[in-house]
This record gives sequence, C-alpha cells and structure tokens, in this order.
Amino acid sequence: MRKRYFFGGLTLDVTLEEPWGFRELLPEERTVADKLSRGGDIGVIPVPADKLEDLSLNERLTGRAGIRPQRYILDFSQYAPFEVRQGDAPADYSMTIHAEVADWLLESEKDKSSWQRMVAVDEVAPFYYGYRVGDKIIYEFFPVKDVSAGLLVLNEDSTKGDYYPRPRIGSRATMFQVNTSLMIMFTYVGAAKGSLLLHSSAVRHGGEANLFFGVSGTGKSTHSRLWLTYVPGTDLLNDDNPVVRFEDGRLMVYGTPWSGKTLCYRNVKAPVRAMVRLEQAPENTIERLVSLNAYASVIAAVSTIRWNRSVMDLIIPVVEKIAMEVPCWQLSCRPDEEAVTVCKGAIEG
Repeated sequence: MRKRYFFGGLTLDVTLEEPWGFRELLPEERTVADKLSRGGDIGVIPVPADKLEDLSLNERLTGRAGIRPQRYILDFSQYAPFEVRQGDAPADYSMTIHAEVADWLLESEKDKSSWQRMVAVDEVAPFYYGYRVGDKIIYEFFPVKDVSAGLLVLNEDSTKGDYYPRPRIGSRATMFQVNTSLMIMFTYVGAAKGSLLLHSSAVRHGGEANLFFGVSGTGKSTHSRLWLTYVPGTDLLNDDNPVVRFEDGRLMVYGTPWSGKTLCYRNVKAPVRAMVRLEQAPENTIERLVSLNAYASVIAAVSTIRWNRSVMDLIIPVVEKIAMEVPCWQLSCRPDEEAVTVCKGAIEG
C-alpha cells in the first residue's frame, strides 16, 4: 500500500508493509483535508505552552476529535492535504514502514562496536541517536529512556528510508517516530534541492508572510497568536516547521505536514516579507539585523543535520542568500499587543 505526497518542492512516497495500513479519513476529515489542500483556512490557532486547552478546539476544527488509535493502522491524516497522484517519475525520497526489524539489522545490533555514533538528541524525551554503519545511516528512537521504539535505516544519500518498529510498539508511538524520521529525511534531501525546514511560526498578512523564530520557549506561537488577535486579515500558515526555498528569485514559505502541537497542515505558499528573531524582554523594541548577525540568526533556526558537512555545505549558500536578500529583524518583546504594533510598524513601514 503506497501513497505519494508533495510539499516544500519535494515528492515523498510512503509504502506500508502488511499488516500496516493507512487510516481512512472520516467524512468530516475529508472535507477539511480537501479545503486545506486548496490552501484554505479552517481557523486553527497557534497553541503556546500556556494555552494547551486549545488543543481540543483545534482537534474539533480538523475533525480529529475523538479519534482513537487502532492496531496496525497509521494515522497519516496530517499528510492528506498534500496527497497527489502517483506518477511514473520516482519520488525525491521514499520510506517503507516494515512489519518487523530485519534479520540483518538484529544481527548487526548484537555488536554495536562498529556503529559509529554521529549525533545524540537526548536532552529531552523523545530521544534519538544517529550512527554510521558501513554505507548506511541508522537512527534509533526512544520515546522514553531505555525503551527503543524503532530504527530508521537510510541509504547513502538519504533518498530511501526503511523504518523498522520494535515488537509491541503501538501504532501511535510508531507514527510519532515515522513523523520524526520523515522530517530527518527531508532535511537531507531538501538541502540538495534548496528547500530548508525552518523551526519557526509563519503568519501571512497583506499577501506576504512573516516568520517568527527563536530558541524554544521564546514565544513564537504566542507572537503569531497575537498577530491573529490584533491584526485583521492575518492567517496562520504553519506554527512550527514550514519550508522556505527560493522560487523565481523570491524566498517563499510553504506549509507542511509538521506543525508541532498546532494542527495547521495547509497546502499553501506565500512570499516572505520578513524573518523575525524573537527574544523575551521587559520592553518592546526591534532592530534590523544585517550581515553576519542576520546570517547567524537564520541558520540557528534551520532544522538540519549539523554534523553532516556535505549537508551543511548545501545549506550555507541558501542561508547566505536569505540573509542578504530578505529583511531580518530582532524583536525584543513582551507577549502583548504593543509587541505586534512595534513589529508590524517596522517590517511593513
């Protein structure tokens, strides 16, 4: 069973090996997905950490309220707005979700001394570790400490991935790791295509998009929410992981199936007006970033494989072009209406 998706300028094929299957959308979900596929806005709002009660509101808006996991059924509903017909041309990248861990992989695991660790993301759960094993790259995922959920095996250029779930790991946990795996693959393949996954929140006003980014907890979702509240005609494009790429000489931002806690999966794109780095402060002030300051701010927001030199070599020229051609700002702010007034006045003034 296979489906194809297109977003951020890249095509993705996902194949499920039996007994896995795709969850069928409910009629209400299908109506919503069709609207999102045309770039429609269903009213989803950003969900910062202090507004988690709004998760249920967004679930109702997307038609997902009350959905329960089913054994061997994977929920790809967030990808539905990006589904396209399968053509004869190969996809830019593809993943197969297998029924169980392959024998050769189990045998290799018996002695991990040959697994060269390349990266460890283990400060906050869920954890994952990346290894180079011969001509392959292997990622192992841990939803909690010492509990392995599965393994992602990539070929040399990361265009082909095989995900192997551990025994007794449920469909919800498997889907969570598959999402992470697909994001990792996009960062590899997208770099070669000039498409960058950006850890940011994106809103649109006046036909152009503003991207807000900063270290975790800075208030990206909060600031986007303030724009939706106080600036009429503003809509949310993505709240966590949009894609940016140059198209016909203009930087564009694209919606993706990945939007953090906020269920914003719109198949939409818009030209970028400004990149705004946020930091918390007792007063609302904004300043233009230029040269190395602009570059450093943008590259810190790119979701990428920083230990892989070949990937970074592809990303750096794109970030340099962004820093030179797109207005970049630093907004020191409080979470209030004045912060929006200061920001909007600068970037649109």
